[in-house]
Amino acid sequence: MKIKITTDSTCDLSKELLEQYNITILPLYVVKGGEHYKDFFEIDPDDVYAHVAETGEMCSTAALSIGDYIEYFKPFAAEYDAVIHINISQKFSCCYQNAQLAAQEFDNVYVVDSRNLSTGHGHVVLEACQLAQQGMEPQDICCQLSELTDKVDASFILNRLDYLAKGGRCSAVAALGANLLKLKVCIEVKDGGMGAGKKYRGAYDKCMVEYITERLSDIDNIRTDRVFITHSGLSEELIAKAVAAVKKCGKFENIYVTRAGCVISNHCGENTMGVLFIRK
Repeated sequence: MKIKITTDSTCDLSKELLEQYNITILPLYVVKGGEHYKDFFEIDPDDVYAHVAETGEMCSTAALSIGDYIEYFKPFAAEYDAVIHINISQKFSCCYQNAQLAAQEFDNVYVVDSRNLSTGHGHVVLEACQLAQQGMEPQDICCQLSELTDKVDASFILNRLDYLAKGGRCSAVAALGANLLKLKVCIEVKDGGMGAGKKYRGAYDKCMVEYITERLSDIDNIRTDRVFITHSGLSEELIAKAVAAVKKCGKFENIYVTRAGCVISNHCGENTMGVLFIRK
């Protein structure tokens, strides 16, 4: 069967991986200064940071409408035997619900909730591509992906909390306290939602290495075919330290370094970094 894999721009996969697996990105909208821009195509995280620095105002994000999804699905549904679309977790956006409603217009479009974001979502997308290449039927692929979502481990360590405070996801007092105490907060995805995890104290590079080491400590229970290091604008020096820390924890076949898109960057700000993998 010819199966087409599509996904939202929130998956944060690199252009190289998108091209390698022939994945098509459907862009969410980023609202900046009252104007709507297509994420990944018309706006990037540096534009978001510049807007916040200049105006003090946050950008916002908007889901694709049912009509948007119908228009995107239409040519692929005609060309391929099946289309499998993987969404950001429905707890973060109404994209999944809208895509499901749009899929009802077609006989061969399937929609999967990744129950994750960023490259946690990206792991599910790549798994779909690999299962499709193996010749698996689309219904079976969707069932296997649904089982996989419980095994994806996604988290990030934040260098700053002011973006979360501006977005109403933590109080200004908590952000100020964390800055004064030099606390770096770990944000974890669990059950399709997001919450605060461990707090690390000290310089960001030290906290980052400690975070990676702890997340990958149970290496025997982790799939080593691929791991993502996803960041929202780290320096080359910090990226190199992150890669070295991951390599020290275990031998991964593929270590993919990707830049987070506008959705993660808009909520977490610069110098956010996550290590994302799949448990056995």
